[in-house]
Amino acid sequence: MTDVTDDEVRESGSVGLPDTDEPIIAQPASSNFDAAGRYERIDIKPFAVRVTRRAITHTFGLWSRISTAIVKRMGWFPRVEPYVGYGTGAYSRLICRTVYAPLNRVSGLVQRGIRNAFMVPAAGIRVRISIDDTELRTVQVGASESYDAVDSTRAKSSEYAISDVQGYLDLVTERELTPGVHDVSYVVDGRHACHAPLYTFPADAEVGIISDVDDTVLVTQVPKLWRAVYNMLFLSPSKRMSVPSMSVFYSKLSEQFPDAPFFYLSTSPWNVESSIRHFIDEHGFPEGPLLLRDLDPRPKTFIPSGVQHKLEFVEQLMADFPRMRFILIGDDGQKDPTTYATIARRYPGRVIAIGIRQLSPGESGRPLQRMTGVTATQPAPVTDVPVFYGVNGVNLMNTMMPYLRNLFK
Repeated sequence: MTDVTDDEVRESGSVGLPDTDEPIIAQPASSNFDAAGRYERIDIKPFAVRVTRRAITHTFGLWSRISTAIVKRMGWFPRVEPYVGYGTGAYSRLICRTVYAPLNRVSGLVQRGIRNAFMVPAAGIRVRISIDDTELRTVQVGASESYDAVDSTRAKSSEYAISDVQGYLDLVTERELTPGVHDVSYVVDGRHACHAPLYTFPADAEVGIISDVDDTVLVTQVPKLWRAVYNMLFLSPSKRMSVPSMSVFYSKLSEQFPDAPFFYLSTSPWNVESSIRHFIDEHGFPEGPLLLRDLDPRPKTFIPSGVQHKLEFVEQLMADFPRMRFILIGDDGQKDPTTYATIARRYPGRVIAIGIRQLSPGESGRPLQRMTGVTATQPAPVTDVPVFYGVNGVNLMNTMMPYLRNLFK
């Protein structure tokens, strides 16, 4: 196998980086993957937890080194898995991952989760990035903590970004973009460009919708661990089922708030991002960025819990869109009621309403609910924000939409 050089890739027409446009400035951000949140720092955990987590982290690092050596001997080389980004008008957040793959493997394939679950990360890979054919320049800004704002302090500039130890690239770009969908191109040596959409939302948008994915729009049965694992890893993507009438409800929300962005939160790993994105498109849900989590144990962060993952991403969205108010939609199978109530208390006046989809007795995985046939509702959260419950999209639509129409008439 002969690697293709950068010059050959550009000459083949797989990427266009014009010389006339001013480069887009970007800085590394570590909030999503490697910045220890104040609740997740390993140094504040009990001794037994610290020892166990460090042992798991060491074992995972050993597996990464061994698997990397094996796939290199098999002739695999790095490619980019691009993920959907989002922008505020003043700056944008881009996420991708470099992994090892055979020569003929392309990015973004929709396939069973088991084939994506064991991706071998390619660390320290140089990636050339452009937005709408304008090249992106990265800058070295030093250590970064949570919820990175754009930092004007720059040490040096580079024509490429370098992925971290698990192959992730998390960047904040400085460029004012018009609202709409933009194209982000990623190129590594020996591969043609791969692309991902970048959703840029108007700065004056008043309302945003933050939605859980698992058991809120996509039937996952998370409370039943064995069933959730089977659905994520082995079930064909074409057989994944939508929660009844939720797409209709979301379409009504989109009609009521035509400028409102939809952000989809999930505790699923980034490895299955393409499958979830395909599901959202195929089942008629409004387009929007996916915010997933990294399940690779890290020395500083280990693996964030589902609750902490949602709290941190929602806090990031609150900071990115300081004038936006949000509608929060989730289910009662993963502590969404209490998580969303916590957000409402932390950000008074920023949460318009909370919608909770109630899991059926069979979905809950709880023997008492299955025997009695009682819906598995968690206790109602203590919050001043109105909370609406329903077993499907029609129930939520019939209760929430009149309230929202009256509120914004």
